[in-house]
Formats: sequence, C-alpha cells, structure tokens
Amino acid sequence: MSSDGTSGGDWLLPWALLGAVACNLAPNADAAEPVRTKSPDAALAKPRPAAPPAAPSPSASCPQEMVPLGGACIDRYEAHLMVRAADGSLSRHPHYERPPSDRPFVAASAKGVMPQGYISRVEAAQACEAAGKRLCSATEWSSACRGEPAVTYGYGSKFEAGRCNVGRPHLLSRLYGENPSAWRYDEHFNSPLLLKEPKFLAPAGEFEGCASSVGAHDMVGNLHEWVADTAGPSLGTKIPMIDMIRRTLRRSTGKGVFMGGFFSTTKEHGRGCEFVTIAHEPRYHDYSTGFRCCR
Repeated sequence: MSSDGTSGGDWLLPWALLGAVACNLAPNADAAEPVRTKSPDAALAKPRPAAPPAAPSPSASCPQEMVPLGGACIDRYEAHLMVRAADGSLSRHPHYERPPSDRPFVAASAKGVMPQGYISRVEAAQACEAAGKRLCSATEWSSACRGEPAVTYGYGSKFEAGRCNVGRPHLLSRLYGENPSAWRYDEHFNSPLLLKEPKFLAPAGEFEGCASSVGAHDMVGNLHEWVADTAGPSLGTKIPMIDMIRRTLRRSTGKGVFMGGFFSTTKEHGRGCEFVTIAHEPRYHDYSTGFRCCR
C-alpha cells in the first residue's frame, strides 16, 4: 500500500430534572374566613408569569472527560482503548498495538495517557459506541478544533512553533530507509516500533498550549483523527479545506476522512484545523491514525 504523502500510506445528554413539589394544605373548615375588600388596584393587577426553570449549564450536561459543543459534547483529549476481560473488568490497551480482535474494547479519554494509534474508522466507531458515544462528524470536529470565534489553529490564527506536536521527522524514513517503494503496509506502516519511538507521539494534553477555546486538546497534530463522514463532493460544503484536497473529493467518494494532521506533518493537506486526508478506505489503519468521540 502506497503513501499519501503525509500519513504514511496517504443524545440527548443524560440529566435528571428534579422539581420541588409544594404541598397546598386546605384551611381548617371550622375556621371562619374573614371578609376582605379588594382594592381597585388589586382587581386590575395581572398575575406575574412564573419564571422558567433554570436550564442545566452545558458543562454540567457533559461527562467530565468531555466539553460542550453546541448541543453535543466532544472528548477533551484523543482517545485510548480499554479492553474488557471475561469478568467485565477493564484494562488499558497498549497504544502501540492494533485493537484486539478477540476481546471487546472501549474508548476512553484522559490527560497524560498515550492515545491509540493503528486504528481504523470502523474500529474507532465501535470503540465510541461501546463507550455510549459516537464518532464525531467532520463539522463537529472542525468546530471544536477552530473554537469560537473560529481560528485556523484553535489557539490562534497564526502558526506558533512548539504549541502543538507537529513537524517531527518522518519515522518511516528514519527506521526503514528513504525508499518508499520498499515500505510494506503490515510490516512497516503498522509496526509497533513506530509509536514506541520516544519524543514523537506525546501523551494526551502534554502540549498544554495546543488547545482550542472550547477546551479540546491536541486536535492539531499528535495523531490524525477519524471522523464519521465519508469523502465526496458534499464534504466540501461542510468544512474548510485547501483546493488541492477539494479537487479530489469526487474521485475519492466513499473513502474515509481523518483530520488535523499528526506529529510528522505541518500543512501538507491544509493548515491546522483545515488539515484533511481523504485517501483511505474506512478500514485503513497505520501508526498515525487515532480518534476521539462525541455525544
């Protein structure tokens, strides 16, 4: 399988509204009710409408590991996997290994944990579903990355070196030579050695300055992130993208979509939050592919 030039190959929210119940006690029947004369002003006065109940704050309606995004929630950090044993217990799956084929796995999101690589869009969607969430749409992902007001890099409108985990040397070249025609999909693109290499993939949230105004971290760089959309002409109406990618939308119809770039890219497929890759099937995976969930 050949390289795409960058990646190494190319609802609602559960909350309970608890209302207080007022008990209206009937007056004693033996008690005489005094006669009251209504004033003209009182007769003309209109009753005031009751104040509407306070809505829950967006932050209160999202789980702790997620941040509010319009009517939805999105994970603060890129996802890692938890594997469920026969007794129901969960243990963390090594981020440098493919998702297990013999045990169920669940998406989780936490600061300081290495995010999961080597995952396909199909597997990412399964992991989110197992966690009671779903894979983000391209529009949701783009909105969370760009923030409010929308800016290209989430943290700002101009690139700042060192803010996000991008621009590192190409690991395939470093470990397996400079001849891309010699690289093999399973042996090289999915080698565990790639994400074991120190100072390339970073733990979630390590680059503290790489966060958007909504509170989503590492959306630019670190790992590519799968979204639920598939490529096609309509994708160009949903998210910003550079002309080079827009021109390939029709012939890439049906392909999977991942966004944001990873630790060895900068602006090859777009700047910052506009980085889009549409070259691969939904079952594709390599060392650069990760994800996060929405709800």
